[in-house]
Amino acid sequence: MKRREFLKTAAVGAGAAALATPAIAQERREWKMVTAWPKNLPGPGVAAQLLADRITTLSGGRIEVKLFAAGELVPGNGVFDAVSEGTAELYHAVPAYWGSKSKGILLFGSQPFGLRADEQVGWLTHGGGQALYDEIYGRFGLKPFLCGNSGPQWAGWFREEINSVDDLKGLKFRTTGLASEMCAKIGMAVQAMGGRDMFQALQSGALDAGEFIGPWTDSALGFQQVAKNYYWPGVGEPSSAEECVVNAQAYADLPDDLKQVVSLACESLYNPVWTEYTTKHALALEKLVADEGVQVKMLPDDVVVAMGNAAGEVIADLRNDSDELVQRITESFLAYRKSVSAYMVYADNGQMNARAMDYKY
Repeated sequence: MKRREFLKTAAVGAGAAALATPAIAQERREWKMVTAWPKNLPGPGVAAQLLADRITTLSGGRIEVKLFAAGELVPGNGVFDAVSEGTAELYHAVPAYWGSKSKGILLFGSQPFGLRADEQVGWLTHGGGQALYDEIYGRFGLKPFLCGNSGPQWAGWFREEINSVDDLKGLKFRTTGLASEMCAKIGMAVQAMGGRDMFQALQSGALDAGEFIGPWTDSALGFQQVAKNYYWPGVGEPSSAEECVVNAQAYADLPDDLKQVVSLACESLYNPVWTEYTTKHALALEKLVADEGVQVKMLPDDVVVAMGNAAGEVIADLRNDSDELVQRITESFLAYRKSVSAYMVYADNGQMNARAMDYKY
């Protein structure tokens, strides 16, 4: 290339670069993430920060997400409205908290005697659930994504031993979502509150029992200090999905590649979050038993059956809900549950039953 042509080309390239720089700068976005959790609470608080960091990193800094823990910008129970109204661009919480918005929302977080963590994401990804998830959140100007799961939760911490269904009558109990409706149907006095409030209520006697998540998160909140009877199985929440929900207009304003960044950041954290819960729950349970004197106990069979019957009534109520969309969500969930449950008899159930047999290994 001749020197004059080279200099001309270089000048054009430099000019284009100079023009491009302001456009790139203008494309940077600062997003506020509000959460339902104390900052860095083991489990959901940690997962929320991971998600904020991952969106920032995968976007190359074009979306810079700053996390505000519960109470820093809005209360934990106010994050849904804050993002719907545009006070913040996204939140991290669980669908189980939004039953006052629509009962249909609750099915996307957990269902009594419902889907496990892998089945929950299977329903959304392969069973038509995501379209329904989008539709119901769209009513509130929101775009939802699953971004983690606690795995099976526990039946809870009880100050006194449970021997029959009668022991649950009038019991002051903390839980959320559809599990609260199941418990109410068998006569429990259900209360909704955050984890720190649950500790104080157990300590003061305002609660007789309560469930939050599982050994890892629960031990960090100190429930073992005020209640020693730790019951399983947590049939009220066979899994509990965590969600990232974005203001729909903020999401629509993103270019296509940044929409993919948000979507893939959520999807990429589902398994790491779920498996971290599983791993650290197991380690925490060992310490609770060995070092804290916690008594791990199984719910009596008649309690589980009573809860199952109550859960069936809850689902029947949803099938007959006055909202046609809630009905469609419920039927989609039930169809997926029926199909996958039949298969799991041979698959995961078979493997777990075989692993529990008495042999040298």
